[in-house]
Amino acid sequence: MSDVGQIGRNTSLLLGSFLAVGFIAGGWVLGAEIKATRFSEQFVTVRGLAQRDVRSDLAIWPLGFEEVGDDLSLLYAKTEQDKNGILQFLAQQGVQPSEVELGAVRVVDTQANQYGGAARPLHRYIIEQQISVRTPRVDTVAAAVQKTVLLLQKGIVLSGNPNEGAVYRFTGLNSVKPDMITEATRNARAAADRFASDSGSKVGAIRQANQGVFSIVAADHSSDASEPGGFGGAFSADSSIMKTVRVVTTMEYYLEK
Repeated sequence: MSDVGQIGRNTSLLLGSFLAVGFIAGGWVLGAEIKATRFSEQFVTVRGLAQRDVRSDLAIWPLGFEEVGDDLSLLYAKTEQDKNGILQFLAQQGVQPSEVELGAVRVVDTQANQYGGAARPLHRYIIEQQISVRTPRVDTVAAAVQKTVLLLQKGIVLSGNPNEGAVYRFTGLNSVKPDMITEATRNARAAADRFASDSGSKVGAIRQANQGVFSIVAADHSSDASEPGGFGGAFSADSSIMKTVRVVTTMEYYLEK
């Protein structure tokens, strides 16, 4: 073999060796980048709970009543008597005139809705009206609700169940939101710190955050704190003066070595 051929073969081998070393080094760098990328995506998802017991600051109490009969003029007179009796009752319970709203009188002619073959109603006319109480003095309404039997003694029958008609609301949610979000976020961070400590890492930056939805339930209502908004049963918060405001935030934190 000629010297020229030998030199060419040696050069090719040398270049191949350099390329192989280059590929190996490049592969190590690529592997390091992938490993770093994967590690940077290690994160923990935690939840933080915050809740407050609050008192309702608004009461809404609709008092509906109706009269039925065949003589429209007599029914109007009885309806007016019922209305005055309810207004008198409310005044006696401490409800102010400015807190009372009179609804429109509604007259139903049952014969106007009759079709061939339909059973004839017992009475032709039904007159309905509603009186609504709206006040921040929730205790006044709560006490009055317990005394509606006085209306029954006067021959005034309220529509529906008067004990279930009063609604109590908390309107100050915006005043407690900022502090509750701060507390829930702080609790979530504490949970993340505990997890990181147990796993031999530390908490990094926030990856993703979800404020959560505020819920308001009766203060004495059972709840499952492990689930956001996880309240069992069908008990309505509207019927309770004392309420619990609750929010669960969901946070994702990066984990670092």
